Amino acid sequence: MAIKKLAIVCILLLCLSAIPAMAQGNDTATNVTNATATLTTEPTVTETVPPVPTEAKFRVGPTVALRPVNDVINKSQDGLVELYMYNPTVNTVTLTADVQVSVPPGIHVYGAGFGSGGAAGTVAGTFTVPPGATRAIDINIKSERAGTFTVHFTGLYWPGDDMDAFQQISLTHPLIVKEPSPKPLDPKPTEGEDEELPYTYIIVGCLAVIAIAFIALMLRKPPKTEVVIEEE
Repeated sequence: MAIKKLAIVCILLLCLSAIPAMAQGNDTATNVTNATATLTTEPTVTETVPPVPTEAKFRVGPTVALRPVNDVINKSQDGLVELYMYNPTVNTVTLTADVQVSVPPGIHVYGAGFGSGGAAGTVAGTFTVPPGATRAIDINIKSERAGTFTVHFTGLYWPGDDMDAFQQISLTHPLIVKEPSPKPLDPKPTEGEDEELPYTYIIVGCLAVIAIAFIALMLRKPPKTEVVIEEE
């Protein structure tokens, strides 16, 4: 009987000692659950990826041409060549052109629209043309000698600031010099200076002067004088 009571007492002691440990385990599990719930409720941070820069390029090739306005030089007029550039509207980048015009010795080139300047027989400049725009540069040419010579036009053009995507330009055009320019070293155009009047205008002018003189003589004819004779 005493043994049974001793066994019951031992079992009760074991149960009492196990209760605090179980309570601590439940508190730990609760804390872990709460911490997990707290972590899952925090907002997620999304990284912003910077946009990739668009490559500068032409959708449609621009137009760069050398157009002669007057390809015959004489005493009364200089040669005139026009540098024409067009950047189509569908292009989203600016056309940048670096060009040069050169001629043989004895030929002088004057380009007021060129920004870089020039030297003997050469004129150069750099230009920009936005999308949907055109630009025309006039080039005046004088000659010290008669004959036929060729204008050489060379250069590069590229989209925007991308110089690695450049394209080359090479154009030529012949000009005829019938008479040397009266002032080949004068940058001002000689068109309209020292023009000779056509023979038709000279003849018509002379006839007009003769007609005016004849009319003036007719108007100045003296009046008639009447003589009265009396009979005696």
